[in-house]
Amino acid sequence: MSTPLRVVAFVAALATAFALAWGGGRLVGPVDTEPVAAHDDAAAHGGEDSTSADGSDAHGSAVAEATGLTARADGFTLALADRTPAAGRTRLDFQVLTSSGRPLLDYTREHEKDLHLIVVRRDLTGFQHVHPRLDRRTGTWSVDVRLTPGVWRVIADFTPEGWDGITLADDVSVAGDFTPAALPSDDRTARVETSAGTYTVTLAGDTAPGASTVLTTRVELDGEPVTDLEPYLGAYGHLVALRAGDLGYLHVHPEEGPAGPGIDFATAFPEPATYRLFLDFQHRGAVHTAAFTVESDGAPSGGGDTDHDTDQGEEDDHGH
Repeated sequence: MSTPLRVVAFVAALATAFALAWGGGRLVGPVDTEPVAAHDDAAAHGGEDSTSADGSDAHGSAVAEATGLTARADGFTLALADRTPAAGRTRLDFQVLTSSGRPLLDYTREHEKDLHLIVVRRDLTGFQHVHPRLDRRTGTWSVDVRLTPGVWRVIADFTPEGWDGITLADDVSVAGDFTPAALPSDDRTARVETSAGTYTVTLAGDTAPGASTVLTTRVELDGEPVTDLEPYLGAYGHLVALRAGDLGYLHVHPEEGPAGPGIDFATAFPEPATYRLFLDFQHRGAVHTAAFTVESDGAPSGGGDTDHDTDQGEEDDHGH
């Protein structure tokens, strides 16, 4: 090959290698030294899918999307230490790993916690909203939970420092005899039996799929409206919504308002499906959990009352 041709071939090969390296760099997950929020990249390139931190798009419309469907997203990985824990009271240990394989140590606090963990059996029973403790020496989160036989979904909701919020999830299997519980039909009223009396909690609001909506829960104790709810994690209530089947996780945001009896939440149901909603609220020093079933199909609210005889709030520290 002549010298000019060798030069041309070298330049072409160099350009190709540079292009591949640039493309490869674009496909690599976050670098934990200088993270850049995922939505900033799309916005900088004029992408139509860019969203703001509150879940709205560039035009201010709500973006309905279920998250928590995988153990890895945006280069972060939920790494469970034990995927077959024992039944009963047991400890869950896990790490959140960056793309470099190192444990994530720096978080932005949301609702007074660095990380919120939802643990729920796949038949949507046994719901626990807990807050692990981080050992910064090892990057390991730890928390005690109560597990019965069956497959449980472990959902981590957190915001890495400099990033938007991320939800990761994975399953653990608990050995033992297991019979799945049938999901209640569409049910917008829950009763929670406690030592203080019976709380009746109702859910109202448009649950049609695709549209942003405000759901309102109303809390009564022995038939009287509760107007002295206590702040819990920076709000008078927290609502978790999970889609039946794949357990897709919906982000629900509490609205500012009085200390009851009504609590408003902004959300959106992404598609027609059955959803299980869990409300945590604090009253007289104890945290209680009320559960609802919602059919998001555009139909009017319906269903009868269902008594919930288990109150997660009566457990030691609510598992938190």
